[in-house]
Amino acid sequence: MEGIRDGNMIEALDKYTGERYTQHSTGVGDGKEGFMEFFAPFLERNPKRDIQVVRAIEDGQYVFVHVYQSLNDGEAKWVTADLFDTDDNDRMIEHWDVIAAFEEKTLSGRTMVDGPTEVEDLDKTDENKTIVQAFFDDVLLGRKFDKATKYISSKQYDQHNPKVGDGLVGVIKHFETKKCEKNSRYVKLHHLIGQGNFVVTFSHTLVSGEDWAFFDIFRLKDSMIVEHWDVQEKILSPEQWNNSGKF
Repeated sequence: MEGIRDGNMIEALDKYTGERYTQHSTGVGDGKEGFMEFFAPFLERNPKRDIQVVRAIEDGQYVFVHVYQSLNDGEAKWVTADLFDTDDNDRMIEHWDVIAAFEEKTLSGRTMVDGPTEVEDLDKTDENKTIVQAFFDDVLLGRKFDKATKYISSKQYDQHNPKVGDGLVGVIKHFETKKCEKNSRYVKLHHLIGQGNFVVTFSHTLVSGEDWAFFDIFRLKDSMIVEHWDVQEKILSPEQWNNSGKF
């Protein structure tokens, strides 16, 4: 917020980054120098920056934020998902992100970022992470779509993916479509973190045979998944990277 929203890059980098700052936002170089090289022109192009951290969770050394951005009075609107690794001094040492255009129209009528933000059920963090890990292994990675009802609540499933309908009916319809798309699938889970009723996964996927990065955010209640947000980004070709890559 201080470095990008408020434009105080040097001060924020000195205050919050550690001895290294390994970058996986593929257009941005490593370290403080890479950050400044990318964001100095960004700040000039976008003098009006409404940036809001909508939800955030902490899991040990990892911190995740779900962010809405409106630039230049709505000229461009974005949703970002950012994951940070931190050192023993609570300074950022590594960063992964996914960015997507904010879509105004959604099948569910919900927005890409609205819904609950408060972290609850801290005593159920490990249980909820285990549930989402099993869901990911069985349904998303394993493509056993018939097992979705084991993990997703039939009473409530609030959907924020703009192209998927609300409720269990909407996600099952989505899975039925994906059954026939062998070149659209989850490939690998890279990170899973959670705090209380929120669990986040970061994964490599294929969409029509092309490489994408997905952040999926799940909210759980009574040991069932009751809400879902995601942020999806196509991965640039390696020759366009300014660092070691998305993952």
